[in-house]
Amino acid sequence: MEIVWSAIVLTLLPWIGSLPAGMATRKQIKTWYNDIKKPNWRPPNLAFPIVWTLLYLTMGFASYLVWRDGGETLNGPAGLPLTLFAIQLVLNYAWSFIFFYYHNLEWAFYEVIALLIGIASCVYTFKSVNETASYLMMPYLVWVSFASLLTFTIWRMNLPANKKKI
Repeated sequence: MEIVWSAIVLTLLPWIGSLPAGMATRKQIKTWYNDIKKPNWRPPNLAFPIVWTLLYLTMGFASYLVWRDGGETLNGPAGLPLTLFAIQLVLNYAWSFIFFYYHNLEWAFYEVIALLIGIASCVYTFKSVNETASYLMMPYLVWVSFASLLTFTIWRMNLPANKKKI
């Protein structure tokens, strides 16, 4: 029964953690974000929460597989992969605040590149613990690659970037 709880908690953890960033984002969608220039190839707003829900669930389950197969401790083979996972998760959440709350399109682009590196590191290190977990992270890597291009394009279309003072 303990294994079932570990699977549930670790699978839902990224999604639950995304709720504050999602709230900050939602407030800006109909106001600031609606008014900035965006490329015509951008997916509709409805696509984002659907895709992110699925990605958070698959990456959470991937982290569970690494936890389980890494000995259910951070002192073993799961230590580095799960530490990298936590770092990229913080970067993931931070992007929403940088882009949507602070309206800093330039820093959002630099930050999403750091996020991409973090995700790629997870894909690489997860493979040594659980190959399936590595594959489960790949759609996330592809989506964030697309999001990086989208972030860059929106930044460049809206020069000079509209930034809130920190």
